[in-house]
Amino acid sequence: MSLLGCVLGGAVGDGLGAPIEFSSIDVIRRQYGPDGVVDLPTLEITDDTQMVLFTLEGLLLAREHGVDPLLTVRAAYARWLHTQGGPPVASDGWLMADQRLHSRRAPGHTCITALKHNEKNNSKGCGGVMRAAPVAVWSSDVREVFTLAVGTAQMTHHHPSGYLSAGVLAVIVRQLLGGADLPSAVAVARAELVRWDGHEEQTSLLDKVMGGLGPLTPEEIESELGGGWVGEEALAIGLHAALVGADFADAVRIAVNHSGDSDSTGSICGNILGARDGVAAIPSSWLSVLELRDVIERLALSW
Repeated sequence: MSLLGCVLGGAVGDGLGAPIEFSSIDVIRRQYGPDGVVDLPTLEITDDTQMVLFTLEGLLLAREHGVDPLLTVRAAYARWLHTQGGPPVASDGWLMADQRLHSRRAPGHTCITALKHNEKNNSKGCGGVMRAAPVAVWSSDVREVFTLAVGTAQMTHHHPSGYLSAGVLAVIVRQLLGGADLPSAVAVARAELVRWDGHEEQTSLLDKVMGGLGPLTPEEIESELGGGWVGEEALAIGLHAALVGADFADAVRIAVNHSGDSDSTGSICGNILGARDGVAAIPSSWLSVLELRDVIERLALSW
């Protein structure tokens, strides 16, 4: 039950899924063996973890200065955009000064264009939910957490499934950090979800995952839950893996080995189990080769 476990867990899942993000399960098996990716010599993060870190930095600055967190998170995303080749911005935080965060790791097109041009879209891509977990720490009030997570996701994604999935994940993590079990945490998040217009896609897939699905093969993940490229599917796959995995490592391997957005689904699964079970549940062999572990720990422990 820790923010540090949540963010480290997400980064580990991100890193394990990163090399296979755009590969079909057949290609993954040919390259890595019948079980897919089981281990890697290094775990390099993607834009998913980069944006998680900038989200958390924005929240930290909001708390420090006593201002609206949406303002500071938006400014933090502008700094992230600068690290990805975007326009110069004021350096309110310290993340932007770390040159390691200026590496381009296949940043999502929707996130880049929405932040650069501030235009409305109808995207329900998973770029909103994959960065939402840190919002859990902002408040103990479920409604406030859900609403804030939605607001951060709406900075780039304007389809309900693109931003409501962010609210669901943030509340699940909030409840887990408070000691709830996973089914109870999901039930609390669902009760808040159904209050929002346009919740039906996310609610339907959430109910499917919680309805007693047994462990799915990679092919079944795709046919039952989708590829994870959009918000409701990414959350569903990450949550399914967290529910059926024997332990953290098994769950994350389930979450990444499919024909879809492996880094985002791995990240979401890692966020959930890291929040519930803490750092001790994450294999030390993975933590020892995790890129930017020092930055992640500094930020998470600052809360």
